[in-house]
Amino acid sequence: MNKSDFYYDLPPELIAQTPIEPRDSAKLLVYDRHNKEKRDCIFRDLPQFLHSGDVLVINNTKVLPARIYGKKPTGANVEFLLHKRINLTDWEVLVRPARKAMIGDKIIFSDNLDATVLKIGEEGIRIVRFAYDGVFEDILNSIGEMPLPHYIHEKLQDKDSYQTVYAKVDGSSAAPTAGLHFTPELIDKIKSMGVEIVEVLLHVGLGTFRPVKTENILDHKMHSEYYSVSEHAAERLNLAKKEGRRIIAVGTTSVRVLESTTDETGHINAGSGNTEIFIYPPYKFKAVDALITNFHLPESTLIMLISALCGREETLNMYKYAVDHKYRFFSFGDAMLIL
Repeated sequence: MNKSDFYYDLPPELIAQTPIEPRDSAKLLVYDRHNKEKRDCIFRDLPQFLHSGDVLVINNTKVLPARIYGKKPTGANVEFLLHKRINLTDWEVLVRPARKAMIGDKIIFSDNLDATVLKIGEEGIRIVRFAYDGVFEDILNSIGEMPLPHYIHEKLQDKDSYQTVYAKVDGSSAAPTAGLHFTPELIDKIKSMGVEIVEVLLHVGLGTFRPVKTENILDHKMHSEYYSVSEHAAERLNLAKKEGRRIIAVGTTSVRVLESTTDETGHINAGSGNTEIFIYPPYKFKAVDALITNFHLPESTLIMLISALCGREETLNMYKYAVDHKYRFFSFGDAMLIL
């Protein structure tokens, strides 16, 4: 299977550049896989398609203001995008321009933060050691920018607009964007219907920014991402499965957690670790019954995941429908509910 099998034409003007306000006023394309019906709705209509007993699985990761700008003692400018924390001082980062960050080089970001390059990885990756005075996260909040994807050219006016309202655990390099459509009021309404909300964790990493470069998708290497499922979450999810209740994942990150932790018998296991799961047709889903998601880039691993759920041709048909009906695409774009 080739990456070109997952290509679609997207007019650039449909790439959303700014968040919509209020969050739940985004459009929602509802797709029923069983009868292949589409409905045009608004995200706040979501409760119409949920039932008491459903389980909505959300990813409670929080995006770090992980893009920071520094200088070498020579005056050369260097940009870091923090990817993965190794310990209290050491991080895996993406460096631009990479040639300006060689082993032993020092980069100064502020009066109380600098970094030294320890190791060179592939494609601009470096292992660096930070030296700082104070609380690292507080320093990031004061000097860092939200790591918006390359296709967003507008300046972000409010950092919180690239954060879900239920974000809790610092660690992501990008937002789990399907969750950006929820408001506290919509969540309260969903809960009042008897829908259960279960939190899992996946820190979204640099893989989000990496295109599939190999023509044969089987040759593509996924970057690992840290996940965690608590004992309580696993208990609630397994009980729902036992009772035949729907598990609805909010975003592809929640899908990746669930499918990484579910064994062949359908049992969801508590625990934490790193996942490199790559979901593409004809993958058989073990945990997920339905999905809330945004519209993804052509030839990306995420549109391949959607194709595994709906079928490649149906997925491309849905995307063509969304283009024809002027849906907004990607991180700040509109949403899809796949039932």
